[in-house]
Amino acid sequence: MKRGALPLVLLASGSFALALLLAGAGLPEYSHRIHPVALRGASGLPGAMLFNAAAFLLPGLALLLASHALRPAVAARGWTARIGLTLAQLSVLAFAMQGALPLDLRELDGDASRLHALVWMLWWIAFVPAMALLAVGARRGAGFAAVCLLAGALVPLLAVLAPVGAWVGLAQRLAFAAWFGWWLWTAHALMPQAASGSKAATARR
Repeated sequence: MKRGALPLVLLASGSFALALLLAGAGLPEYSHRIHPVALRGASGLPGAMLFNAAAFLLPGLALLLASHALRPAVAARGWTARIGLTLAQLSVLAFAMQGALPLDLRELDGDASRLHALVWMLWWIAFVPAMALLAVGARRGAGFAAVCLLAGALVPLLAVLAPVGAWVGLAQRLAFAAWFGWWLWTAHALMPQAASGSKAATARR
């Protein structure tokens, strides 16, 4: 686990990117510019289960494992940082659940689609306070705090406020890119400290 965070985040990002790259296979009318990411995994579409596994479930599992590897880096920083990381993990769980609770094209206002919309909202809602708490509590310097605050502002801006007109799909993909980008940057920034924290914990046993 000492060296596992960055490879896991790379796995998550790569799986998501590959799923998007291959999203048009079997469904040429699917457009990254106008269609939400989750629409490709709607129940009833060809390859929907495979898409959901690659775009949401596998990345979510990998990021949950990565966040666990990063926990020693914030464990000694106090409750603010610990709660911030826990909320970031909640965001990851909600992201993964988008694949487990796909949209239903036959009934977009039905229960299945509403559950999907709920976990999508939880994905970005949990991420915003997570970034604020980590910016304040992680005590990793001004650069780390600035990246957290920027990511916490960009994700809801791009996911909720920017998607208008013909650019809905593109704006949402930029929101996901900002989210994955934060995980990549954080895994790189915190892993040395996480490894040191693990060694210290082992020495105390």
